Amino acid sequence: MAQIAQVVLLAASTTASAAASYKQSQQARAQARTQQRMMNYQAKVEEREAEMAKAKAQFEQKRQSQAAAREKGALIASLAKEGGLGSPVAADLSGEQASELELENLLIGYEGEAAAKRRMSQAALDRMQGRIYKQRGRDVSSARQWQAGASLLQGFGTASMAAGGGYG
Repeated sequence: MAQIAQVVLLAASTTASAAASYKQSQQARAQARTQQRMMNYQAKVEEREAEMAKAKAQFEQKRQSQAAAREKGALIASLAKEGGLGSPVAADLSGEQASELELENLLIGYEGEAAAKRRMSQAALDRMQGRIYKQRGRDVSSARQWQAGASLLQGFGTASMAAGGGYG
C-alpha cells in the first residue's frame, strides 16, 4: 500500500514538474511576442520620425530659399542705389552670395536626409531586434517543452522502478 502511495506521489510530482515546464514554455513565447510587438512599434515610430525629418528639411529649405531671394534683392537694390550695379566687383559679389546661399540650402537638405536615414536605420535595427526576441522565445519555449517531456519520461521511469516493474 505504501508503495502505491509512493508511486502516485511520484507520478503527481512528475506531472506537476512537466506542467510547470510547459507553462514556462508558453510564458516565454508570450513574452517574446510582446517584445517583438514593442520593437515593431518602435520601428514605426522611427519611420514616422524619418518622414517628419524630411518634411522639416523641405520646409526649412523653402524658408531659406525665400530668405535668400530677399537677401539677393536687398544686395541688388543696395548696389543699384550706390550706382555700382554694372561693375565687375558687384557681379562677383552677387555671384558669391548666390553660391553661399545655394550651398546653405543644399546643406539643410543634406542634414534632413541624413537624419531621416538614421531614423530608417534605427527602424530596421528595431525590427531585427524584434525578430531576435521572437527567435529567443521560440528557443526557450522549445527547451522548456523538451524539459517537460524529459521530466515525464524520467518520472514515469522512476515510478515504474518504484512499483517494482524494473526495466526488464
